[in-house]
Amino acid sequence: MSNQLASLRDITTVVADTGDIDAIKKYQPVDATTNPSLLLKAAGLPQYASLIDDAVAWAKLQSNDAEQQLTDASDKLAVAIGKEISATIPGRISTEVDARLSFDTAATIEKAERLVQLYKDAGIDKSRILIKIASTWEGIQAAEALEKKGIQCNLTLLFSFAQAQACAEAGVYLISPFVGRILDWYKKATGTESYAPDEDPGVVSVTKIYNYYKEHGYKTVVMGASFRNIGEIQALAGCDRLTISPALLEELVNEPGELEVKLKDHGATKTPGDRLTESEFRWAMNEDAMATEKLSEGIRNFAADQEKLETMLREKLSA
Repeated sequence: MSNQLASLRDITTVVADTGDIDAIKKYQPVDATTNPSLLLKAAGLPQYASLIDDAVAWAKLQSNDAEQQLTDASDKLAVAIGKEISATIPGRISTEVDARLSFDTAATIEKAERLVQLYKDAGIDKSRILIKIASTWEGIQAAEALEKKGIQCNLTLLFSFAQAQACAEAGVYLISPFVGRILDWYKKATGTESYAPDEDPGVVSVTKIYNYYKEHGYKTVVMGASFRNIGEIQALAGCDRLTISPALLEELVNEPGELEVKLKDHGATKTPGDRLTESEFRWAMNEDAMATEKLSEGIRNFAADQEKLETMLREKLSA
């Protein structure tokens, strides 16, 4: 009898939400994604010890400035882990720009181009890479510029329809709406302990975005992310892509049966309207307390984990 992960693979591209190569080899996703939190966790795994040492040694050869060495070691490590992961998957690896650059368009572009160059130096073509950028107004503008240069992007920390609309209008390759974090906010805000899968606020949000994109003919890929349970995954079966943690991938493996297709592309029936202006985007975000709070929280948490990773690297650089 088929299991639900096998069934999901038939209707949705499965992506691994982890930096653990052993888990990636086990579940054989098409793509994989990383972020500062996952890189911090991966850096603690024995199999990555040599990559850390290599990144530190390389950084010391690039500059005598301590802060520049830290930046170089951090970028090199992210790319080294990404290269290791890319060798185990047929598709793309997503590597994230420093979250502390989320409100600086020019710096985000510069960092993205730096990461792409490091991947190129490591023998990985940009066609195998997605650059992850927080879905701030500044991040979306950076992504639009990068897409025009042939560098495709994954817009992350996406919680609102306004963010999704702006990303589609900017022509970004892929968005990662965060299903579980939306659910977290509503559970806390309303006191509701549980939702039926089809009524889960995160599921409802992604369904609305997916239908809007398909109705208006947008090519931007919708990749649901940040799942709290397999019910959310089951309710989004048929979405372009879903990035799933190893724990939930294992649950799907152990769940027998076929999945029903919940999201379907019926083709474009509407033409896009006027593009969102910056003021319209910011007002829409201001009116969406959940999106505003979760975007800010996500950026802070990724920045904090980036700083923890840098603390580890700083100690090795000074040794």
